[in-house]
Amino acid sequence: MIASPICDMLGIQYPVFQGGMAWIADGKLAAAVSNAGGLGIISAMNANAEYVREQIHIARGLTDKPFGVNIMLMSPFAAECAQVCAEEKPAVITTGAGSAAPYIPMWKEAGIRVIPVIASVTMAKQAEKAGADAVIAEGQESGGHIGELTTMALVPQVADAVSIPVLAAGGIGDGRGIAAALMLGAKGVQMGTRFLVAKECGVHQNYKDMVLSAKDISTQVTGRRFGGNTCRGIKNAFTRGFVKQEYAPDATPESIADLGAGSLRRAAVEGDVKTGSVLAGQISGLITKEQTCEEILTEIMQEAESCLRGGTAWVR
Repeated sequence: MIASPICDMLGIQYPVFQGGMAWIADGKLAAAVSNAGGLGIISAMNANAEYVREQIHIARGLTDKPFGVNIMLMSPFAAECAQVCAEEKPAVITTGAGSAAPYIPMWKEAGIRVIPVIASVTMAKQAEKAGADAVIAEGQESGGHIGELTTMALVPQVADAVSIPVLAAGGIGDGRGIAAALMLGAKGVQMGTRFLVAKECGVHQNYKDMVLSAKDISTQVTGRRFGGNTCRGIKNAFTRGFVKQEYAPDATPESIADLGAGSLRRAAVEGDVKTGSVLAGQISGLITKEQTCEEILTEIMQEAESCLRGGTAWVR
């Protein structure tokens, strides 16, 4: 069994977080992951406080295990969602797209562990200084919004720079990835794409099928030209059209700012995987079957243990 300080900190069986995927990571999926031994996470996305409270109550009705909430700090509802979480007291809050510093004292006073998602050493140091309990170092292999550094380059540098635990994210979808992350200095991992095809995940089946049929080169990055909204998703008519428009000679940051509005919901909820945004990571090519959350976690942890035990074969 893999023993990790993250497991001791949060009271979970496996050092595996489920990513806070907008329009996908709801209370039902979070509860299923937590019941299976990981840490399920509800996505607050751009929803209001009422939605977040409702999803927390759904999760609590399905599990007595710890779970978390992911708050996107650029959301217009971030402040009210932060307050609701202080009242409802999920075990963990993960954050992205901004600094959690203004909210950390309130959350810590409520007994909540705060674990920001970061994409650089500087961001990790700032989070630690602000009082974060751990950080999630996410490389650009991940689906959704991405930074510039790869997971292999980012994780060891962050692990060397801070004294709080580091979790690795981006490009991790099986036990080999977990074993590699631990060897890079991480104390656990966060996975999003692998849980897209969990049987308990409510994302549209068309979306799941896109992930299941993906190959190693099936993802494409949009929004790189002007930055600020760089995303990775599976190639389709939407991504090709987006890239064509953003690299047009007359394109400006303003002209492409709203190209992605509503596109994730079209794919995840309505099943429109042609004109919708199918956000998924580069690890999609490794994912070939739907499983329950319990099957996923059992399988990947057995793989990770096997890899770590077998590592001594390389030492003479």
